[in-house]
Amino acid sequence: ARVMAGEPLSAFSVPHNQKLDHVAVKEAVFPFTRFHGVDIILGPEMKSTGEVMGIDRDFPRAFAKAQLGAGTELPLSGTVFISVKNDDKEPASRLAGRLQAAGFSILATGGTASYFAAQGLRVETVKKVAEGRPHCVDAIVINTTEGAQAISDSFSIRRSSLLGNVPHYTTMTGAAAAVGAIEAQLMDNGIAGLEVAPLQSYSIKAE
Repeated sequence: ARVMAGEPLSAFSVPHNQKLDHVAVKEAVFPFTRFHGVDIILGPEMKSTGEVMGIDRDFPRAFAKAQLGAGTELPLSGTVFISVKNDDKEPASRLAGRLQAAGFSILATGGTASYFAAQGLRVETVKKVAEGRPHCVDAIVINTTEGAQAISDSFSIRRSSLLGNVPHYTTMTGAAAAVGAIEAQLMDNGIAGLEVAPLQSYSIKAE
């Protein structure tokens, strides 16, 4: 509360010689499926009904556990749909390359698909919703938007992913975390490789 009021961290006796041997990730839990026609995009209003936490030796595995705790099971194979705003095309292409290397197929709408192809990625172009089927609502994972019209146009993408229980990320930060978690699980034999340990086993060690 004092930091939020403007007091600097230097005013506190915070030890600087401690090393954590774990990472903890907290995830909000949302009840979107209980309400007809609700949009999953977040705003200033409170929408979560609880929180879960995942703990592991590194961030990707902790993130995977937090997603599982919140009811989202990340796929370890299949097809990923990516449609992003112009500013996100370059980082999105890097994520697409990592997903492709992990064995996923990539779908994208026109502009994103053209950019990916120019980077040497194998990508299949799909239509936007207004362009008819088969379109992007048939396969969904990563979608970033900019501007009121784009947010409105992509509502069907978000709603369909919710109803189909498809993991859906609307920021590049979230998408990058999800890709890292997928890669970690592929290295560790999927969900079975995520270890469970008592809280007492996690400690703070002096350097």
